[in-house]
Amino acid sequence: MTKRFTVFFLSLVSHLSLAQDLASIDLHPFYSAGEKTPGKTAVSIGRQLLAKPYVPHTLDVNPTEQLVVNLREFDCTTYLETVLALTLANHELRGKTNATALFEATFRRLLTQLRYRNGKIDGYASRLHYFSDWLYDNERKGLLTDITRELPGSMSVAKPVTYMTTATWKYPALRDPAVLKQMALTEAALSQQSFAFVPKKHVRQAEAALREGDIIMLTAARPGLDMKHVGLAVRQPNGRMHLLHASSEQGQVVITPYPISDYILNNRRLSGIRVARLRDATTGLATAFTKAD
Repeated sequence: MTKRFTVFFLSLVSHLSLAQDLASIDLHPFYSAGEKTPGKTAVSIGRQLLAKPYVPHTLDVNPTEQLVVNLREFDCTTYLETVLALTLANHELRGKTNATALFEATFRRLLTQLRYRNGKIDGYASRLHYFSDWLYDNERKGLLTDITRELPGSMSVAKPVTYMTTATWKYPALRDPAVLKQMALTEAALSQQSFAFVPKKHVRQAEAALREGDIIMLTAARPGLDMKHVGLAVRQPNGRMHLLHASSEQGQVVITPYPISDYILNNRRLSGIRVARLRDATTGLATAFTKAD
């Protein structure tokens, strides 16, 4: 009984602590952080979050699905979504007077758009859990463009996706048969879609065509899983593109000490990359693939 109470108490304290953090978020440092392009803005904002701790499952703190905003700790996906929402909010409000008061509302709206299918929260299965689903849905919304097929060495493939429904013990929400069925339908739809990716042996060649702030999705070598990790491309003093990401291995937001191609080649769990680029909300036009910056 004492053990159960201790576990419950620690869980309650953790939840209340998180709730207090969310209620006191200061977004001011991220407002008016806009650079010339959304990609450069993303890198600028992403760097402000360096050394923030890596913590998994921060979106699963509520009994029902709702928007979680947490700038205190991240996993790789929540880090990317937070940085992109802050970036898009900056560019959407650029040039507007008295926009400071709108920034938080705009950020939350864009975070919801990025994280949920059709930009609407409708239960656990409406969250875009698979990154191939995330990419497809956000390209359809006009927030970004998948440029993978334009990169040197890219090829078209299809891969069955089954990871979540075959590892239900990792996802308590899937104990609900209705939610499990929804996820199974999502997996079936994704399994039928072909997509472009750059195999790891060609990533060095493709790396030269990347821009700062490009969204780098690292494809998984294991069966049943589409993407293993995600981050942002950032140019380092050596002239090469490195990965700015929330790292589980390092336990915090970091920039890899070696270029993206080396990072992938040295990781047997990765098979290659997919790449997306933010659209500029102020013009409604994609910053389409051209010669690298």
